[in-house]
Amino acid sequence: MPHLAALRGLAVLALLPLLALSCARPGRPSHPATRPGAATEGVEKAAPPQAAAPPLHLSALALEGDPARRASMRFVLEGLDADAAGSEGEAASLYGRALQVDPSNPYAYLALARQRAEGEEPARALPYLEKARALLAAQKAQTPSVEAHLCGLRALALDAAGRSEEAQEEMARAKALAPDAWSDGRLDAAELR
Repeated sequence: MPHLAALRGLAVLALLPLLALSCARPGRPSHPATRPGAATEGVEKAAPPQAAAPPLHLSALALEGDPARRASMRFVLEGLDADAAGSEGEAASLYGRALQVDPSNPYAYLALARQRAEGEEPARALPYLEKARALLAAQKAQTPSVEAHLCGLRALALDAAGRSEEAQEEMARAKALAPDAWSDGRLDAAELR
């Protein structure tokens, strides 16, 4: 019997390096018990590809939050409808009203950024994107779907500002996160609604 306990102990010790390898993550060193280069490369590269984020539709968020957020979201959705109908001035006014009702609504800034990025002066979207990103982070509301739109819209704005290398990186990230939404390199009002 004492031999069996000793064998079990040795078996556990022999499995420790394998356990360390199975817990290795990309960008993080593997367990020190493993030898450098000993099969860790295959484990780290074998991580499953990131699944595409579900599409972000602001209409799905219209009933969330307090009364001010819900009222603000109604203005954002009306603004997106006006944008889709080609009434850019009315849309901008509705986005402004959304921010008057709830200045902390990141989706109002996202809608404004979308309008600017798809408009005649895409570089003007950058301040709205930064405000949306800051509010989303503060509210712990950043999701892969939201991040896809932030990256894609930022790509459009950066490209217009002559920063094409950064723009390509951002667009590649947007397409990786939400290929259905960003396959054409655009985000129209109806897609965001």
